Amino acid sequence: MGILSVDLCGIPIDNPVIPASGTFGYGYEFAEMYDINCLGTFSFKGTTKEPRFGNPTPRIAECTAGMINAVGLQNPGVEKVISEELPKLKECFTKKVMANISGFSVEEYAYTCEKLDKCPQVGWLEVNISCPNVHGGGMSFGTSAAAAAEVTKAVKKVTQKPVIMKLSPNVTDITEIAKACEAEGADGVSLINTLLGMRIDLKTQKPVIANKMGGFSGSAIFPVALRMVYQVASAVKIPVIGMGGVSCAEDVIEMMLAGATAVEIGAANLINPYVCKEIIDNLPAVMEKYKIKNLKDIIGGAI
Repeated sequence: MGILSVDLCGIPIDNPVIPASGTFGYGYEFAEMYDINCLGTFSFKGTTKEPRFGNPTPRIAECTAGMINAVGLQNPGVEKVISEELPKLKECFTKKVMANISGFSVEEYAYTCEKLDKCPQVGWLEVNISCPNVHGGGMSFGTSAAAAAEVTKAVKKVTQKPVIMKLSPNVTDITEIAKACEAEGADGVSLINTLLGMRIDLKTQKPVIANKMGGFSGSAIFPVALRMVYQVASAVKIPVIGMGGVSCAEDVIEMMLAGATAVEIGAANLINPYVCKEIIDNLPAVMEKYKIKNLKDIIGGAI
């Protein structure tokens, strides 16, 4: 049987499969269906300093081979995540979890990261500078190299855990943003977040979702995500987490060949809640088919 384990920013994980933030809640909901300890880790729901109700409804629209969402970072705020969500998770998940963090100012990012940095359950801080569904935060930091660097620098000052900057595809040159984060000490980058998209209802002749536009995800975006992972992995020396349209074990292998050390699965969790477990179960057979003995050996193999 092939070796699935990889090293992510200095922390070993049993396999490279990671459910993406916003598609796996705080984990314990999925633990009712299967033992989530089979995962490499998972990135929990995007967390902000203050509680957020999110955007008005409707905020989900179906598309061909994907979906658009504008949930808007609905979450209970960092204090309740620490006091309520993490203790519940501890009952069903024994591994380190990845904390996903968003904010509306550099100070908010730093505050929330510093709080979660003190939590023993948290292994990595995934700093989301790429959410397209909120006004005045998220993606506004991820579309400017200078702003991305500023957030990275501020977070690194207040944390000891590995910092992974989550990048936006809604830019002209994603490598410029990745290199700016690396220069300020980022331990890794994850990409891509959702593409900006929209749908119009032919009956009402108005946008389907209340926010008008939202994040487009699903299998349709896989080739775009793969291309950007390849470009970033070729441009930086820090680990890359690939994501975007991943839905099977073959997609994981392809992402790793493009340079990803680990791979996040997002929208596919909303279609099939068992998909991450199935991908992990299927990886050994796919590795055998393509004569891969150790997943570490293929990272960046296509570069």
